[in-house]
Amino acid sequence: MKRTMSVTALACAGLLAATACSGGSDSGSSDGPVTVKVMTWESAETNAAIKKALADFKDDNVKVELLDTPSGQYGDKLASLTQAKQLPDLFWCGNDTEQQYTSQGLLVDWADKIQNGDGDFKADKFVPSAIENWKTADGQMGGLPSLMNTYGVWYNADAFTAAGLPLPKAGWTWDDMYAAAAKLANKNGAKYGLVADQLTGPDGPFTMSMYSVSAGGAPFTDNVNHPTKAEADDKYKEGVEKLTAAIKNGSVAPPGYDAANVQSLFAAGKVPMTFGGQWLAAGFQTDKPKVKYGFAPFPQVQTPTTLYDSVGICTPQYTKDQDATYKVLQYINTKVWDAVLPSSPVAPPAYTPAQTSYFDALTKAQQQTVVDTVKADLSAEKTVGVRFTTQWASQVGDLTTANYQPILSGKKPITDLPAYVDKINGLIKQGS
Repeated sequence: MKRTMSVTALACAGLLAATACSGGSDSGSSDGPVTVKVMTWESAETNAAIKKALADFKDDNVKVELLDTPSGQYGDKLASLTQAKQLPDLFWCGNDTEQQYTSQGLLVDWADKIQNGDGDFKADKFVPSAIENWKTADGQMGGLPSLMNTYGVWYNADAFTAAGLPLPKAGWTWDDMYAAAAKLANKNGAKYGLVADQLTGPDGPFTMSMYSVSAGGAPFTDNVNHPTKAEADDKYKEGVEKLTAAIKNGSVAPPGYDAANVQSLFAAGKVPMTFGGQWLAAGFQTDKPKVKYGFAPFPQVQTPTTLYDSVGICTPQYTKDQDATYKVLQYINTKVWDAVLPSSPVAPPAYTPAQTSYFDALTKAQQQTVVDTVKADLSAEKTVGVRFTTQWASQVGDLTTANYQPILSGKKPITDLPAYVDKINGLIKQGS
């Protein structure tokens, strides 16, 4: 229940076929119950809640075991287990990991089960963008989305009120946001009016993809999983020009700004606005910021548009009993979150019937702006991806640092934008 982990091509020793990935955990024997092992990236407290909820799973033929994995070392653990061909039956995975592992034949394909299965646990009960983005180019689903990440603007309500500004809300514009950032900069210990976190910051190309799509233009790419092109049309360029102007006048933090401690600075009243995800609500609920705060959807030009992202749960091809594993996977998505989210409402489930407990917990904690914004995001007319999920995604980051961010900071002219896009298209062509 955190931001998507970026775990790149960690195959069983390379691009191996599924039949070569034998091994796996001991999942029971023919004369006893099947053991389904589960590994998460959660904190010790959340894992304790998950373990307690899993204890209520009732099936005489299936035993569930939750593995102890430190959340801060999850990527290393996943890498070593992949290489050793000892992945547990169910493991937390990001969309990028699922796409890469599935394309390498390492994961069980649940597409048929979730599309055509019995009962209510079917694809049409999930957030549509999550289901669609978990499909590979040939329609496979090497896992199922479990929790949604939604994004928006966290704001210091006290700072807005003191400055005589209306509080951000659904329908506000990019011009509204930049004007507010200009008025809030250099006040009450805040250097910039808007500082973004490292994932959703304007330093990357997908934030301006939202601007373009909302304005009736094209997204930065046609598909984050299997793209055929990148582009920066006139509307995209318009968004970049406005962002560049806001950075130049000191309203918005420039590219390269150290955003590692943005959350704590925001809680202390030193950052008036920050881009971020809904998961911050759970931390703020515990840590009690010194300021009154709220969460608003991203600004719009015309059509409501937001970023989409989801994390999920994957299964290796060599799981000993796919049916038993799927039963536990279904139980986690339909029942476990009801027990876990009330005490730690970090994300809405991708399975929509399970979202009630999440929203009820936020309402009880008087986090109504979070409820409203998450609901607005989940129902937004248009969505764009957070980042490429391809194996060459890290190279996009290098190109962005070298070619896109200097445009934002004014070190390169806006006329260099097509050259940056051409380099991305070169990666797309090479990758395909």
